[in-house]
Amino acid sequence: MSTRHDGVDPEREATVRTLVARYAAHRTALLPMLHDVQEHLGYISRQDILTLADVLNLSIADVHGVVSFYTDFRTSPPPPHRISVCRGEACQAVGCEALYAATLTAYRESVDTEVTEVFCLGNCALGPSGTADGRLLGRLTVDRLTALIPPARA
Repeated sequence: MSTRHDGVDPEREATVRTLVARYAAHRTALLPMLHDVQEHLGYISRQDILTLADVLNLSIADVHGVVSFYTDFRTSPPPPHRISVCRGEACQAVGCEALYAATLTAYRESVDTEVTEVFCLGNCALGPSGTADGRLLGRLTVDRLTALIPPARA
């Protein structure tokens, strides 16, 4: 990966411009553009925000504001593993709060796993529910999670 003296990666910029070209005529297409960039590149970098602002003739603050508002968008590369624990009402009724706390503790020092919360996965009858690397799981326990994704220490 080569970067110019100003820190811009020309390949990444070209990729972003190619991804969003089909939306360029629609100023209201920022959300689909952001989703496409993140899906293809893994996250939305500062450079991507500048490129999207240029393509849509928006201010950098407008684009950054959308990226920072929605928790689905990431501004740094994702870790190899992601665990999400449902904290919705049905899962609360069957112990998700203890599961979430235990999961945070189990992965506190893990360098390659991110633990997040969600508020319904539609798997209420099998709560507590969660996901591990995108795989939906029911009747979840921290032991089951650590067996699927062992916490990696630094």
